[in-house]
Amino acid sequence: MKTTASFIRLLLFFIVALILIEWVYDTGDKWAMFTQPLFWGIIGTAMLFAVAFEICVEALKTVLFKTLTNDQQTSYLSKEALKKENQFKWISETYKKSLGTKEMEEEHEIILDHDYDGIKELDNDLPPWWVYMFYATIIFAVVYWVRFEVVNDYSQAEEYDIAVAEAKAEIEEWKKTAKDLVDVNSVILLTDASDLKAGQNIFTTNCVACHKADGGGGIGPNLTDKHWISGGGIKDVFRTISEGGRAGKGMISWKSELKPAEMAQVASYVLTFQGTTPAEPKVAEGDIWLDPNAPIETTETIQEVATDSTAVE
Repeated sequence: MKTTASFIRLLLFFIVALILIEWVYDTGDKWAMFTQPLFWGIIGTAMLFAVAFEICVEALKTVLFKTLTNDQQTSYLSKEALKKENQFKWISETYKKSLGTKEMEEEHEIILDHDYDGIKELDNDLPPWWVYMFYATIIFAVVYWVRFEVVNDYSQAEEYDIAVAEAKAEIEEWKKTAKDLVDVNSVILLTDASDLKAGQNIFTTNCVACHKADGGGGIGPNLTDKHWISGGGIKDVFRTISEGGRAGKGMISWKSELKPAEMAQVASYVLTFQGTTPAEPKVAEGDIWLDPNAPIETTETIQEVATDSTAVE
């Protein structure tokens, strides 16, 4: 029994410590025990102190018990035995009351007059817990009826529409951070160094043979000028990498080889070649690509520079 009580005290101590740490380190949706490295150190140290305290208390009780006389020890043991006997007595008494039955000595008070072949029936009341649950269902039914039939709070169809709308909003929010779900409509230009480095590695492995390491072009077109065969925005480059270039003579489709996130990374890296000077640039191919979202002044400047460069060639 002492071991059980000690375990319960330690468990309560752990729960209280957990609540306090969660309150001090408010980390939102995640538990502090998973986000705070010191959590287990603090709890572990505290638990060790608690165990040591329990051991010291028991040892002190043993020492003090030995200092008592025989009569005092007997009296103490009797009191401890009585305390253990009554410690959880209230549980059994509460359980018996919840059954709504009588002791065997009192069954004569509720026995019915009729019998069959000596078999008699007791007029037991329904268990209180069952009666209370039945009353609770009646109260729930009345509240439900008033809310949805009298007040017309909301219908099942409205509840369904609200749940679907919330689910769609959660899915859209999740898609914002799920890189592998990116497509030609949702792809954006990546600027993080880690993404560009990953795109460079993909480009070096798969694209250098046709476009050269500096993007100057070889079998494939020059990636450093303003001329593009299939469009020069992030969405256009992503689409070209995913679906391939011109039928019969363009670049192959890479969507079976690369993940959507990888295509977004290499597309973003390809656009870093814009404005650089390759060692052996290939002659410009395709049309000048103008960003539809760019200011008019920037668009006119690009057209003038492209016209001048074409005249020089």
